[in-house]
Amino acid sequence: MPELPEVEIVKRALEPAMLSQPLTGLVFNRPDLRFPLPADLPAQLVGQTIAHMERRGKYILAFAGDGHGFVLHLGMSGVIRIENADEISDQKHDHVLWTFKSGPRVVFNDARRFGFLQAVHRDHWSAEPPFHAMGPEPLGNAFNGAYLEGALSNKKASIKTALLDQRVVAGVGNIYACEALYMSGIDPRKSAGALTTEECEKLAHAIKAVLRLAIEKGGSSLKDYKHTDGNLGYFQHHFSVYDREGQACPKTGCRCSEDGGVQRIVQQGRSTFYCPYVQN
Repeated sequence: MPELPEVEIVKRALEPAMLSQPLTGLVFNRPDLRFPLPADLPAQLVGQTIAHMERRGKYILAFAGDGHGFVLHLGMSGVIRIENADEISDQKHDHVLWTFKSGPRVVFNDARRFGFLQAVHRDHWSAEPPFHAMGPEPLGNAFNGAYLEGALSNKKASIKTALLDQRVVAGVGNIYACEALYMSGIDPRKSAGALTTEECEKLAHAIKAVLRLAIEKGGSSLKDYKHTDGNLGYFQHHFSVYDREGQACPKTGCRCSEDGGVQRIVQQGRSTFYCPYVQN
């Protein structure tokens, strides 16, 4: 599933395609994805101009001038295509299409249909689920070591599991939790509430650094994620531990022959990758 960096990259690509021009069409090629598609949304938006877009956690939001808008979640396999007039090619699993008075059309393709599109309004979207319970954006000023220490206080779950809780921090998923814990030298099995002040500071810094680098490198393409132009991300070539079981980590002196290199364990049904030499 795309995590914060991949969703941020898609949002940035959508902005020049969607903003500041009248929407001439919003077409649903099926009645539902994960949830029923909002039947009233085309009537609310067609003829209007998308005035604002933002990302919250792993969600993309867009609003017209009167406040009506939508929230898009890519799900497991959802892909956005941005096509110019001479590039249009209808494909299987093209479920939602946006067309504009000028410029390219935007297509949401989702083979597994775990993604969704829902109607929202600018005035009250943040008070609705799932947004009302989300933690802070990890790249924002509100997310720091002091916040993280308070949010993790008294939590008995492992720190890796806690980082996947969107109520603690928004947008961090399995890949970037593993990478940030490696960067900060923290064992993913450690109880979240047992982290020291220094460890919380290191971890908050590592989360920001890993996410920023992933955005810079175009995100991680492991299965379905692609850029809006069809190209792949490159951050998977910079993984330190994720999906590198049995290999040496990048740390100088990593005792691969003694410790077996990067280890894989399962926590709450998710694969966790870590280096026992670095993270102890």
